[in-house]
Amino acid sequence: MKVIIQRVSHAQVKVNHKIVGSIKQGLVLLVGFTNEDSEETIAKMVDKIVNLRIFNDASGIMNLSLNQIKGEILSISQFTLYADTTKGRRPSYAKSLDFKNAEQLYLKFNELLKATDLKIETGVFGAQMKVELINDGPVTIILDSVDYFTKTP
Repeated sequence: MKVIIQRVSHAQVKVNHKIVGSIKQGLVLLVGFTNEDSEETIAKMVDKIVNLRIFNDASGIMNLSLNQIKGEILSISQFTLYADTTKGRRPSYAKSLDFKNAEQLYLKFNELLKATDLKIETGVFGAQMKVELINDGPVTIILDSVDYFTKTP
């Protein structure tokens, strides 16, 4: 599972020119899944995301989590995070999880996010979306479940 996290002052996502999700201060999450992902992986990623200390405290130091500031999340599915561009000029998406299973994991991911009692908005899985955001900082962080949950100490 890969998640691109962008700290934002506000963001929204449109499908067919209609806003389907909108947040104020918080995080935009671009979320992709691969074959090794499971509900256990998702639970660990949710915990990591909502507790990652990337918001400024009173001294201007990134020391507060999304939970602490009661921020919001805009979750967007993005299978292209697993694009393989090592050969040729056309990306291969063979490492991306198939549509049906990715949709199930994405729904579970959002369900676990909503259980945190934070405001969670989403795009539409599989739809052509237009995402608008103001990256605050800018702060952009990449989480890859392989880095966090599969390596041995």
